[in-house]
Amino acid sequence: MALQPGARIGHYDVSALIGVGGMGEVYQATDTNLKRQVAIKVLPAALASDAERLARFQREAEVLAALNHPHIAAIYGLERTDGQTALVMELVEGPTLAERIALGAIPVEEALPIARQIAEALEAAHEQGIIHRDLKPANIKVRSDGTVKVLDFGLAKAMEPAAGSSPSMSMSPTLSLQATQAGMILGTAAYMSPEQARGKVVDRRADVWAFGAVLFEMLAGTRAFEGEDIADTLGNVMKVEPDWQRLPPSIPPRVAQVVRTCLQKDTRQRMDSAQGVRLALDGAFETAASAVDASAATAAPAPVWRQPVPVAAASLVIGGLVVALAAWAFMRPAAIPAPDLVRFVIVPPDDAPMSFAAFQPDLAVSPDGTLVVYMGPAPGGGPQLHLRPMD
Repeated sequence: MALQPGARIGHYDVSALIGVGGMGEVYQATDTNLKRQVAIKVLPAALASDAERLARFQREAEVLAALNHPHIAAIYGLERTDGQTALVMELVEGPTLAERIALGAIPVEEALPIARQIAEALEAAHEQGIIHRDLKPANIKVRSDGTVKVLDFGLAKAMEPAAGSSPSMSMSPTLSLQATQAGMILGTAAYMSPEQARGKVVDRRADVWAFGAVLFEMLAGTRAFEGEDIADTLGNVMKVEPDWQRLPPSIPPRVAQVVRTCLQKDTRQRMDSAQGVRLALDGAFETAASAVDASAATAAPAPVWRQPVPVAAASLVIGGLVVALAAWAFMRPAAIPAPDLVRFVIVPPDDAPMSFAAFQPDLAVSPDGTLVVYMGPAPGGGPQLHLRPMD
């Protein structure tokens, strides 16, 4: 039963119902101690009456309370009063991303700053071992100043049924807790990764998939995966490719590549970290690839790591010409010999091999010819730029 305006939970005065979802009912309330507005999420009775799951929720809330990031809605506390358990959170003003998309597709120049902030939030949480598991436009708020706040971080994991329950249900908290709300179920199903839909154990790549589905929807104005019912939607998630023609043809190639790579059904082919997503959106891979292409255009047809160093050679030749012309006016010196052509092999270390994943081998030479940069794995997983000196 919904709380009425004027109801009190601890020292919080409830003023209005602002949302209903699989994780419970959300109210705006006044913190009478600190004189601030907050959001209070009243947890479902199924959770509040299960001591084991409530204890897990307590632990999860403690972890999330330590997760301080400008694009993640903060958790202020956990309140227990008269048999009710409520989560006290930051009140984020502004529409949800779902409400914004309902007005139509978002132009790429507006969508990219939103997407980047979502990726930063995911990256920060993943670094702390927290997976969202229920990322969707309805869980993302966009304030009037353009600041993005991701809601319900980690709550999906905390809301899972206890050990021994069906794996497919535990991987889908909204399905298990809100089985009668078809709209909410369908909304969640549309953003589930294939492995999550199959009931498999998920990792951060499930959030990367959901991010790709959200970005597709922002740019296209429609969901990447739709269906007439839950089974139809999940079937499309697992077996059907999105209609890529719905993406605007004017979006930068790197953005289209990010969406495609995030929505790879095979987790081995999918972008494996939010950090990689953020770098790709910023054009890091595109810049490196462009540098390689430009160098290859003037080099002999050989593997990229055996090509000569065109920038260094060109710098030496130009420098020699300048010196020669300046000295010619004074003493007419002997011609300066041209520099030798240098060929060599760059061997990446065993713990940082060159990446040959979704974006192909990326390598570039610094303008002064003294450094080479290439993509490879980071120590903790995911992509990373590796810098090596020519000597």
